[in-house]
Amino acid sequence: MRILAVGDIVSSDGREYIYNNLGKIRRKYNIDYCIANGENTALTNGITVDIARNLIDCGVDVITMGNHTFSNKESGIVLNDFERVIRPVNYPPETEGEGYFVEDLGNVRIGVINAMGRVNMEPLDCPFRETEKALAKIKDKADIIVIDFHCETSSEKLAFAHYFDGKASVIFGTHTHIQTADAQILSGGTGYISDLGMTGVRDSVLGVKKELIMEMYYTRKHVRFEKAEGEVWFSGCIFDVDEKTGKTTNVERLYFSDKEII
Repeated sequence: MRILAVGDIVSSDGREYIYNNLGKIRRKYNIDYCIANGENTALTNGITVDIARNLIDCGVDVITMGNHTFSNKESGIVLNDFERVIRPVNYPPETEGEGYFVEDLGNVRIGVINAMGRVNMEPLDCPFRETEKALAKIKDKADIIVIDFHCETSSEKLAFAHYFDGKASVIFGTHTHIQTADAQILSGGTGYISDLGMTGVRDSVLGVKKELIMEMYYTRKHVRFEKAEGEVWFSGCIFDVDEKTGKTTNVERLYFSDKEII
């Protein structure tokens, strides 16, 4: 099975890129299943009902979230109405939605878990323990398990990946919007990359106008963020997973503009 993981989709430019090009990307790379991080898809972060529906309609099978899960007033509605949109499993159980999703594709069953780190992030429940609980619930229902670990530091991501090596087929990091060069297969057969990167305007600082961020750091003043304008680049990773063993056999990073899609 070829699983495509898409890096954080940022604002209208990023999501329009996905609407217009995901089908082409899936066909070009013979993708069987697609998971994308959508916590920044709305203008004010978070996600809306229309965005969730459009992403699913254009070929995203599961949408994961992160620390901006509830930054939009519609996010709770989305999580209740769309089972394919999941939020970090270590949010309090009273919050809307679920932290995992399982789908039976007929020839193989795939489970997706979303978790969030705690270093320089919100003080949520332990992602290690809450992911263990989720794995216990779905391990007999899924042949392939994929985890999106939304996290700030590479050390926490790596520790998490090694802890669950062999227990998940794929673990990828999101949140930093910068693609890392450490795509690999861990000793237990788990495919891994510390961060998928960002699908958004390349000439920016994490999708925001670079001039505003430079001013913020130079003057230490608070500035109102505005989305950047310019060419959008796609960032993500393909994981080839053996359907019988549930282990990753190959990892391929992707980073390109729409000009490179045939």
